[in-house]
Amino acid sequence: MRRFFSIVLLTLVLLTVALVSALTAMRLAIHGREVMVPRVVGMSPLEAERVGSAAGLQVVVEREFYSADVPEGRIINQMPPPGTKVRRGWSIRVARSLGPQRVAIPDVTGESERAAELNIRRRGLALGSVAQVGFAADSPNSPQNAAPDQVVSQNPPANASGVAAPKINLLVTSASEPAAYVMPSFIGQPLGSATLALQDAGMRVGKVGVIPAPAVNTTPGTPQSMPGGTQAAPAVSQTAPIAPQVTPAQPNPASMIVTQSPAPGQKIVAGTFVNFEVR
Repeated sequence: MRRFFSIVLLTLVLLTVALVSALTAMRLAIHGREVMVPRVVGMSPLEAERVGSAAGLQVVVEREFYSADVPEGRIINQMPPPGTKVRRGWSIRVARSLGPQRVAIPDVTGESERAAELNIRRRGLALGSVAQVGFAADSPNSPQNAAPDQVVSQNPPANASGVAAPKINLLVTSASEPAAYVMPSFIGQPLGSATLALQDAGMRVGKVGVIPAPAVNTTPGTPQSMPGGTQAAPAVSQTAPIAPQVTPAQPNPASMIVTQSPAPGQKIVAGTFVNFEVR
């Protein structure tokens, strides 16, 4: 029994030693692949590549900026910063100096997006981000004196000085489609409330017709039922009845809607004319 416990204890000790050795080897392997990021600010890209390669790292020029302090062609900043521990093969992203700003920023407002891009690139500048702003000719929120596919704003502005990057961002108008809606049902509602709801949604009330009320037959001589199932003889009229002059009814806000066009559930767009028949 004592021998059995000795074997078990020895096995546990050997397993513990093996586990500690594996963890130590893994830690050494991980830390053995780590290197310190060197400082490359102020170097040329070629010099930075040599320094980075010696440390097992890559140098990538991602951006270019104007700088009155750093000579043209030298590195302005880097990421990760010097002294950071990274794995071998990691990339150092750097920005290169273009020297002082020598190119005037052109005024491209009022031009089309394509013309503005050509104007920018012809001056040795780059086109930055292009944002779109909706344009509708009858919308009060659209840029004034503008047309679709037209530059209405730029950043930096024309003739700006102290510009950081040789890029110009544009704001361009785009022809936006009218908003689409599902036609609701106004049947059984007053004409006034339906008109207000349509106006709030950008719709328009078209033709409004009045359906006349059903006529009641009161012509003299019409047979009337008599008690006992017999009918009274028609009264003889000496003169033909004169039809009264009826003035056509006019719709008013209290008129109740009977039919509508477009029908409920149809797809409509802003500015659609909606026709009603009321009673």
